[in-house]
Amino acid sequence: MRAARLILGTGTRSVRRLASLACGLAAICGPIWVSPNGAAAQSFGWLNFGSPSNDTPSYSTNPTDPDFVREWEANPPKGFATLAKANIEATKMAVRQYLMIVSQGGWPQLPVPPNKTPRDSLMQFGTTDPAVALLRARLTASGDLRGGNASSNYFDGDVDKALKRFQAANGLTPTGIADKRTILALNVPADVRLKQLKVNLTRLQEAVPTASQKYVLVNIPAAQIEAVQNGAIVARYAGVVGKAERPTPLLHTPITDLSFNPTWRLPPTVISEDLIPRGREMQKKGQNVLLKFGIDAYDGTGRKVDPEKINWDKVSPGTYRYSQKPGKENPLGFLKINFDSAHSVYMHDTPSDRIFGRNFRSESSGCIRVHNIENLAAWLLAGQNGWDSDRVAEMKENGRPLDVRLKKPVQLLFVYISAWATADGVVQFRRDIYQRDGVGEIAASY
Repeated sequence: MRAARLILGTGTRSVRRLASLACGLAAICGPIWVSPNGAAAQSFGWLNFGSPSNDTPSYSTNPTDPDFVREWEANPPKGFATLAKANIEATKMAVRQYLMIVSQGGWPQLPVPPNKTPRDSLMQFGTTDPAVALLRARLTASGDLRGGNASSNYFDGDVDKALKRFQAANGLTPTGIADKRTILALNVPADVRLKQLKVNLTRLQEAVPTASQKYVLVNIPAAQIEAVQNGAIVARYAGVVGKAERPTPLLHTPITDLSFNPTWRLPPTVISEDLIPRGREMQKKGQNVLLKFGIDAYDGTGRKVDPEKINWDKVSPGTYRYSQKPGKENPLGFLKINFDSAHSVYMHDTPSDRIFGRNFRSESSGCIRVHNIENLAAWLLAGQNGWDSDRVAEMKENGRPLDVRLKKPVQLLFVYISAWATADGVVQFRRDIYQRDGVGEIAASY
């Protein structure tokens, strides 16, 4: 495709040399997808996302479907538990493999397509371009592509599967299209990935022993929530985590109770960084932020304040307390999951679930929004008299406030694991969204 050549084209000789280098690396290092006992991974399909081979999504897996990205992101496959004990040994093996890759010079860099490049001009199945050979070299070096003509300029089915495999293992939607985000992930150098694996191996070694038989895990870089029992994932949920400037904290605490159709009590960060600035902005236009969003203000004695009498130019974060009654506009949705936290964060529903269909979901003020939270609630309440999925659905429908204390608290862990390997040998990477791995912006830039 001529358009692809204009965007990604590079010297043919250079590409062939890099492809040859990558093949040499693969011969020396072996494929990355190797199980901890040395056997070749059996669940090599790109849809498996590091999961058992029968863990197939129930929706269409056609990546050309416009709904594919939304469905994949909002309804991720179960996969393996992030804090599985077997992941420690698997990650140690990944460290050894990446040491070998780095010692041999790492992998090649690919040209980054410009912003707003037309989809049909990006490398994908059917493309013929010298840059495809460079892509082959990159995927071969990391073990995602095995066999085939390493110097071929044609984007065939093997490259398509390998790229999808890479995308799924790097927290990207497996479309098989080499868009800018995918190229940036491919271009994270091998030595950076090695450092991330080493840093996260320590995190795994510290966190895995703390996991109980039944727990909820929020892996912040993955923006996903795992419900885990007896070491196996019961369900995996898409989540929304804190922005870089309002990071979600690390936590280890029990979930104690659930609030159905809760009142939203605005946390300090939202008051100081959102409500007050918006109140001042709207006041200049003759509008009232409290009336518009149905928020109530209370003074120090607990009395409700007339919103029309508030001068936002004189309001500071400690002047009033604010809350919003249950309803369709309440940002907590129909459910809030409560636990002890010194950071005023919690897990909750949301009145708008469109964000769960995005690939990048670092958008909150530190709290965790959970997709399909009603299913998580039913699991938390399992075995508790009078509670099942039908009762949870009823609470969502009737809109009545109700606080329910868990008969037996369930462990909750907020962790920061951005690089690890699973029991089938798949090496997983996620964006270092808060840049805590000590590698700078490069692992957070896609």
